[in-house]
Amino acid sequence: MVGMGKFLKQAQRMQQQMTQLQDSLAEKELEVTAGGGMVTIKITGSQRITGISIKPEVVDPDDVEMLEDLILAAVNQAVETSQKMVQDEMSKITGGMNIPGFGM
Repeated sequence: MVGMGKFLKQAQRMQQQMTQLQDSLAEKELEVTAGGGMVTIKITGSQRITGISIKPEVVDPDDVEMLEDLILAAVNQAVETSQKMVQDEMSKITGGMNIPGFGM
């Protein structure tokens, strides 16, 4: 029974650390670019996009599809980068274990 109590305390401590980390990551902002810096996306650790910047020279009314592709690529790269950051930070707490309910 002593082992179970210790395990529960560790799990509770890990949960508290995860909650603190989630709060911290929600405030952390990454900046990701695509198209050689033509499109820049700002995203938080909670995968919330906080900004999109587009260089004027990439805006061509005759080629809207290229701009759409650049924005799509930048957003996808930003989300992937943010998710990787979250996974890396969470694995520091969980020791690399995939624990259900501890993800974002």
